[in-house]
Amino acid sequence: MPDVSRRVLPRSFFARPVLDVAPEILGRLLVRETDDGPITLRITEVEAYDGANDPGSHAYRGKTARNATMFGAAGHLYVYFTYGMHHCVNVVCGREGKACGLLIRAGEITDGIALARARRPGSRRDTDLAQGPARLTVAMGIGRGDDGVDACVPGTGFRLLHGTPVPPEMIRTGPRTGVAGLGGDPEAYPWRFHVAGDPTVSPYRAHVPRVRRNTVRAAADASGTL
Repeated sequence: MPDVSRRVLPRSFFARPVLDVAPEILGRLLVRETDDGPITLRITEVEAYDGANDPGSHAYRGKTARNATMFGAAGHLYVYFTYGMHHCVNVVCGREGKACGLLIRAGEITDGIALARARRPGSRRDTDLAQGPARLTVAMGIGRGDDGVDACVPGTGFRLLHGTPVPPEMIRTGPRTGVAGLGGDPEAYPWRFHVAGDPTVSPYRAHVPRVRRNTVRAAADASGTL
C-alpha cells in the first residue's frame, strides 16, 4: 500500500478558516528540497493569524508589498524578515483575499538532520534545531526569496505532506508569543497551538516592549541615576 503520510496535502486542506486548519496542521510534514539535499520538518507548533479580524496580523491594516502573499491562494508560503535579522515562514490559509495564515513556530527535523546541524552548528541538541521560527528557517534554508512559493504542487522546492495528524487530546492552546497590543490578549486570542510535551516546541515568551536608548537615558536623567 502507498504511504499516505507522504502524499501532498490538497489546497482544500488550507482553504478553510485558519482556526480550523491550525490544530490539524500539527504532525504534518514540510519538505524543503535544495541543491544541498532534502530536509523534512514535522510541525509541532503554529500560531494562527486572521487578517483584518486580528490586530496581531501583518494584514490587519490591509495589503502592502511585504504581506501581499497573504492575500493570495491558500497553500502558498509567506516568508518575511523581522527584527532586521530573522526570517519566518507561514502557510497561507482561508479564501483568497482574506489574508489568513499560520506561522510555523517549531518542529522536529525528521530527515536531513546532518544538513540541519551544519546550518545550525550552535544547537546543543537535535530538538533545538527548529525550536522557534528563526531557528526553523535557518535549519531548513528558507529565506525571503521563498516568499510566494506554492507548497501544494510539485517542482517548487517545497511540499506539505499528510504526515501523521496529532490527536486532539494531545493539542494545547495559549497566547501567541511576543505579540503586542490587543493581538496579545491571551483571552481573546489564544491562538498558539502546539503538541503537548513535545521537546521541540519553543518556550512561551510574552511581548516585551522595545525601549529606545534615548528614552532610557532621559528617564535616568530625570531620576538622577545617570
